[in-house]
Amino acid sequence: MKWWQNAVVYQVYPRSFQDSNGDGIGDIPGITSRLDYLEELGIDAIWLSPVYASPNDDNGYDISDYQAIHPEFGTMEDMDELIAEGEKRGIRIVMDLVVNHTSDEHNWFVEARKSKDNAYRDYYIWRDPVDGQAPNDLTSAFNGSAWTFDEDSGQYYLHLFSRKQPDLNWENERMRQDVYKMMNFWLDKGVGGFRLDVIDLIGKLPDEKLTANGPKLHDYLKEMHEHTLKGRDVMTVGETWSATPDSAKLYSDPARNELSMVFQFEHMMLDEQPGKTKWDLKELDLVEWKQALSKWQVAFKEDGWNSLFWNNHDTPRVVSRWGNDDTYRIESAKCFAILLHLMKGTPYIYQGEEIGMTNRIITSIDEVDDIESRNMYHERLEQGYSKEEILHAINVKGRDNARTPVQWDSSEHAGFTTGKPWLAVQPNYTSINVEQALSDKESVFHTYKQLIQLRKDHPAIVWGDYILLLPDNPNVFAYERQYQGEKWVVLASISDEKQKVSLDDMPTEYEVMVTNYNRSAVDWNSVDLNPYEAFAVRAGEIN
Repeated sequence: MKWWQNAVVYQVYPRSFQDSNGDGIGDIPGITSRLDYLEELGIDAIWLSPVYASPNDDNGYDISDYQAIHPEFGTMEDMDELIAEGEKRGIRIVMDLVVNHTSDEHNWFVEARKSKDNAYRDYYIWRDPVDGQAPNDLTSAFNGSAWTFDEDSGQYYLHLFSRKQPDLNWENERMRQDVYKMMNFWLDKGVGGFRLDVIDLIGKLPDEKLTANGPKLHDYLKEMHEHTLKGRDVMTVGETWSATPDSAKLYSDPARNELSMVFQFEHMMLDEQPGKTKWDLKELDLVEWKQALSKWQVAFKEDGWNSLFWNNHDTPRVVSRWGNDDTYRIESAKCFAILLHLMKGTPYIYQGEEIGMTNRIITSIDEVDDIESRNMYHERLEQGYSKEEILHAINVKGRDNARTPVQWDSSEHAGFTTGKPWLAVQPNYTSINVEQALSDKESVFHTYKQLIQLRKDHPAIVWGDYILLLPDNPNVFAYERQYQGEKWVVLASISDEKQKVSLDDMPTEYEVMVTNYNRSAVDWNSVDLNPYEAFAVRAGEIN
């Protein structure tokens, strides 16, 4: 067994976690100061969003120096201390690694722009104009063309994201070797691995308008493993928006020597209109959603591993998105926690999720920081959408929802900073905060802590087979886990209304292991579920 198979990972978005010096921006010493809290929660690793040097066009995902720390986050000495203090508490630091693109202020690109003959020119993807226009109609994820014209050289460069994030050319062996040297720099410091940003794009063939899953993608990952990860006890997780169960096995099958696991997003895109963008909303169909999640639960036996998550720095908070963040905030936050953490795979908690933090409602584009949301706003205004329509979409799906500062206590700015926060704190911080959660044994925090401990204590949660129950029920998500004569049954109602279900072949003798409504017994012939009720029972023998 690998350590990451029964681990729980906690994502820290540094700008919003904890500010130590009053400048309104979270930093590395702030993270270190909160390690005792994370140890209390019980997590095993921190996935640390980028802290590298960056002009912050995309909040650190535009890196200008991979081996330097952005001054607003601290120093390399601060980073070394975070790694060391984490190790003392059994918490590994997993770095966020962005190697599909760099910042246009990275020295490689600064050199590449100087001339077509520069040694770094081929580190990036350049093309001549076609009929005086961009080489083709590839578009950026942040709206507009994926090609920007460079006046000095008369060529276009490719950027699948911001124009300040030029894409690296992975066909260049020298560039790849420089990436591997950089990765070894961090691994030699003792980091616990990497989360690899949009890693499914590195094999792109822009001339064929193929961006994800290019023909050499897995060759590059195998080479990366050989030069960096081989022989090291580390975890890697690839961000792969295009992944299917079959392709995920190519990434995560241990025999292939690529990655530990991937993030897949199939279940996260089901409240979008098919064939349109994430901003084109539709109601979530629970039956379709259960099918998607269950497909990934049964996809891997010995040939891969699954990751489990509801939200991250790019997605809105699940309690607001699919729960009820008003009347049933606590119940629905616990419900989603129970549902996810008892599945097979490595769970990821996004900062603030463990206290039930909610999305932030904005009424003006002036309140928005996120480049993706701002670009979409102006583009859709030109297309004739109303401001109200656009702002509604941002409130539902915008990335700032997850990026508001962590709510530590009820003091000014939620204990995040003594200065002015870089992004406004959620107004509900006076009632939703860590201090309150720690003092209340019935809080969302204590349910997360309980679930983390259950995973450590019960191999059935890590290794058990998954069986979907009630597949056609439009309001209740139910499943079994089975392992070595042990059965777990998990029920979760995703509804504001009471629900009633009946289940066959259920254990008559069992123990209630976790519940968000203080349930102590179950009548399987007629299970009455409260709004957002979730619970799990454990039986010693499979019937």
